[in-house]
Amino acid sequence: MLLCAASGALEGAWWGPLICHREGLVDDGKRPYPALERITHYASIEGGRDDLRVRPALHALRAFAGLIPGARYEGRLNATEGLEVHAFRSATHLIHAAWTINGRAAALADLYSSGDLAQAEFLSRDGVTEAASDASRMLVGESPRYLRWPVSGSACLRPGAALLRDVVIAWHQPGRRHFHFREGNWQGIVIAGSLDEANRLLETIHPDRLLTPSREAALRHARNAIWTLPDPRRPDAKLVVKQPVKMHFHKKLLDRFKPSKGLRSWSGTCELLRHGIGVATPVAWFEWRGDTTLLRNYYVCEHVRADFAVREMLAAFARGEPEFAGVTEDDAYRQLCDYLLRMHGCGIFFRDLSGGNILATKTADGTLSFNLIDTGRIHAFGVPLPMGKRLADMVRICNKLDGRGRDKLMALYMARLGRRFGGWSKLQFPLYDLKVSLKRSLGRQGMKRLKACVRGQ
Repeated sequence: MLLCAASGALEGAWWGPLICHREGLVDDGKRPYPALERITHYASIEGGRDDLRVRPALHALRAFAGLIPGARYEGRLNATEGLEVHAFRSATHLIHAAWTINGRAAALADLYSSGDLAQAEFLSRDGVTEAASDASRMLVGESPRYLRWPVSGSACLRPGAALLRDVVIAWHQPGRRHFHFREGNWQGIVIAGSLDEANRLLETIHPDRLLTPSREAALRHARNAIWTLPDPRRPDAKLVVKQPVKMHFHKKLLDRFKPSKGLRSWSGTCELLRHGIGVATPVAWFEWRGDTTLLRNYYVCEHVRADFAVREMLAAFARGEPEFAGVTEDDAYRQLCDYLLRMHGCGIFFRDLSGGNILATKTADGTLSFNLIDTGRIHAFGVPLPMGKRLADMVRICNKLDGRGRDKLMALYMARLGRRFGGWSKLQFPLYDLKVSLKRSLGRQGMKRLKACVRGQ
């Protein structure tokens, strides 16, 4: 939707196409997206009347039409990039419309005083009234939220009202809501179907209750501790908790200016979800504000039931086995390439793309479904990745393959990009193998000493 304001009045509002399964008010069924978009003129439509389906945009337009037309536009209330808060005054109400862009989020409690929130009505994008008791937990996201006061009201934004710093959210998850969490020095976000469900989750995953297990009881206990908990929502499911437990001195200095590890895992996962890339479903992130140890933060996600890690599959092919889990080598490489090309095409640079971080499940029709874990190093760009960053990911996933398998997988990957696997691109792989070999034989400290010697020469 595009709004146009002039002289304090709303001059016009333009919506997208009337009939379109991507952004229309209604659509004509699951049909290929037309090569020529139809916005204002429809000589004909595909399908019949029974094929037409109401889309969410129609409900959003109905809510907008019931609130904004006829109101006087009083202007944008903030100057923060990525956040939009606009004020309108009708004959009966003062209305604020607030939203964010590009997966960003803002907490209502950071935007308004508690007094203003106590007097407000809250309406969703579709005009559904939301409980005022939830106001302290409400977030502003990509779907506009309306706040409404009596026409005599004078609600205003707090000075410096801004987005939650470094927080990314995958907003469009049917049946799931995001609740802002702030208690004492703890802050974070919990995803649940309702406030009651969020409170039930917090009985298990409240950060004050997340006690780091012993090495023997953890799935992993090195720089990070990773362990499982029962999922209070489903007796047959588990949650996975990740917490940093060791931070080297130089990392404390470098990471002091970065988001916490828990937030990086949360935002990396949400970037993948925003682009439709399979990943373990996030549940919560918590951190202690002002934590100088950098260890008081947690990331919680759902446990992924997987048949195997891609590392096991690639190791089997490197041993010369013609198939793994009933999937042939060629078919496995093709499906893995489809997944990685889609991820890289969305601008996701994973930066830790080892075979152990890709879990695979064989579906009923025999195809492979992939999910990524350990998402804390992700960098997301708004455009497809350049070749250098693609190769930086691919050298890691190919490390367990023999030369024949590597050539086959990479030839397939490069061919889909209209490129040949050779020359400079092929050289990156033995160089990465050498780096891994030296790291394993010399250790991290040995690698630093070797680099220092090379620089000294």
